[in-house]
Amino acid sequence: MHATAYRDLLTVRDLLRYAVSRFRAAELVFGHGSDNAWDEAVYLLLHTLNLPLDTLDPFLDARVLPEERKQFLDLIGRRISERKPAAYLTGEAWLQGQRFIVNENVIVPRSPIAELLSEGLTPWVADPESVVTVLDMCTGSGCLAILAAYAFENALVDAVDISEAALEVTAQNIALHGLQGRVSAHQSDLFDNLPPCDYSLILCNPPYVNANSMHVLPAEYMAEPDLALAGGEDGMDLVRRILEQAPAYMADDGLLILEIGNEYDNFLAAFPDLDPIWLSTAEAEDQIVLLNKSQLLT
Repeated sequence: MHATAYRDLLTVRDLLRYAVSRFRAAELVFGHGSDNAWDEAVYLLLHTLNLPLDTLDPFLDARVLPEERKQFLDLIGRRISERKPAAYLTGEAWLQGQRFIVNENVIVPRSPIAELLSEGLTPWVADPESVVTVLDMCTGSGCLAILAAYAFENALVDAVDISEAALEVTAQNIALHGLQGRVSAHQSDLFDNLPPCDYSLILCNPPYVNANSMHVLPAEYMAEPDLALAGGEDGMDLVRRILEQAPAYMADDGLLILEIGNEYDNFLAAFPDLDPIWLSTAEAEDQIVLLNKSQLLT
């Protein structure tokens, strides 16, 4: 569109229609907070206009200022040309109604484990007040550690990652949520640098994408750090280490909640003798396993 034609884009509705058309024509890939062009356009525009993200309708026919229009059009231009998730362009992501700071050193928060935490892991955790220690392994932005702190008000939470750059983001999010007294960030290659602890709950969204899938990831996913995605030939390299080492860090009645994404078949092949409980969410089926300590020790 020629620059002079931008003047025809007068309202919020006009800009949304235009953005959706551009996104569809560019065949963008979604999945980092939204799964379609409309929702992503709405998010980017409301963010640009500093409007509440859950309040679109009252503003649809509101006129935008020229500088607001330019800012939004520049943003959708970057989304198309750079093929990066919207969260990297805005510096934030939302999960279960909570805002998290993000940059390209962490994957965009989207784990379905977040939905389970919003429900207090019912019925698997009978008494949320009994959860006193939580470990979030491969924490990235720290989003699951922070959601766990909200879900289990008596718990101290350790957020662990091998990446120093990721832990800088974790620290920012801990401060953003005012949880410095309850959530602590630790640099470690899985359990290697952790002191002994009998965790009530271990959460883990590890790198689990198998090698063949890594080679065909869309550009939006390739924009995320390989360290947080690549799980080796069958996707189970880190999962093997986690399942082997986790029992030494679990209370006798402790639970491990592990996300394995689309690697269901590879998980079954790698651990044929395990009989985990498969947890379902609104968005995920056969992607999250629940294991207790005795299962991991057999």
